[in-house]
Amino acid sequence: MRLYRDHLSDFKRWEARGHAKDWLVFPHNIGEHLSLDEVEVSGGELYTILTNKCRHGKQGCLVAVVRGTKVEDVNEALRKMPLSLRETVLTITHDLDDSMAQIAVGCFPSAIRIDDRFHVQKLVSDALQEIRIALRKEAIKEHNAKVREAREHDSRYHAPRYENGDTLKELLARGRYLLYKPRGKWTDSQRTRAMILFREFPQLQEAYEISMQFRGIYEHGKTKEDARKKLLEWYERIETSLAMFPTFETPLQTIQLHEETILNYFNGRRTNASAESFNAKVKNFRTLQRGVSDVTFFLYRLSKIYG
Repeated sequence: MRLYRDHLSDFKRWEARGHAKDWLVFPHNIGEHLSLDEVEVSGGELYTILTNKCRHGKQGCLVAVVRGTKVEDVNEALRKMPLSLRETVLTITHDLDDSMAQIAVGCFPSAIRIDDRFHVQKLVSDALQEIRIALRKEAIKEHNAKVREAREHDSRYHAPRYENGDTLKELLARGRYLLYKPRGKWTDSQRTRAMILFREFPQLQEAYEISMQFRGIYEHGKTKEDARKKLLEWYERIETSLAMFPTFETPLQTIQLHEETILNYFNGRRTNASAESFNAKVKNFRTLQRGVSDVTFFLYRLSKIYG
C-alpha cells in the first residue's frame, strides 16, 4: 500500500491533497436527485457524504465529502459548487436530523426535501421493541426471583416451556425478529411463536398492529394525499392508545413535526438507500484496509473510485 501511495499513484501530486481531509467536492457529479448522510471514516470521526442517486453507488456517485456534521462547515464546502448548479437539484433525501435538513435548505434552495422512509419506520419499530424489552426485563426479574427462592430451599428452578419449547424470557427475546415483519413474511416457527406471544401479551399484539398500520402507509399509499389520509387515521388510533403505549409518543410527535417532508416520499418514492449502500461500501473499504491510518490517502482512493 505504501508503494502504491508513494510511487505508483499520483497521490503526492493530487491537487486536492491540501484540503482533502476537510472537504472534497465533485461538481461534475451533481444530479437532479441527491442523498445526504453521514459516515464514520476513522476513529469515530464523522464525515458528511453527498451522493448522486442516479449513479447507483458506482463511479461518479460521489458529489461531496465534508469533515464533520456542523452545518456551517458543510454549507461552506458545498457552496464551493456554483449556485446555478445547485439549483438544478430537484430532490434531496436525508434522515430526520435537523442538521441534515438545514444543510439541504441552505445549499439546495430549489430541492424538495424527503425524510428517508426507513429512518421514519425505525422510529415506530423501536417504540414497539421498547414494549417487548420492558416485558422481557420483567420476565427476567421474575425468573431470577424464582431461582433465588429455589436455592433457598436447596432446589433448582426449571422454567416452564410453551408448546414451541420457549421459556417466557426466551419467547420475549426470540420474538424480536417477527415483530419487524408483516404477518405474511413470518416463517412457520415465527407464526407459532407469534401466536403464543400475543396470547400471553395481548397488548403487544395491539402495539404490533399499530406498527404494521404505519408500515402499510408506505406500502399501500398510492399518492401523497392518499398517504396523508392514511396517516391521519394512524394519528387517531395512536392518540387513543398513548395511555397504554407511551413509547409511541415520541414517534407520533416527530412524525407530526416532519409530516410534509415524510409525505414527499410519495412523489416519486425516493429513499436514502443509495446513501446507505455507499456508506456500507466505505465501511467495507475501511475494513479491507484494516482501519484508516492516513485519512487523506483513504479519501484520495475513494475519490478515484467514486469521484
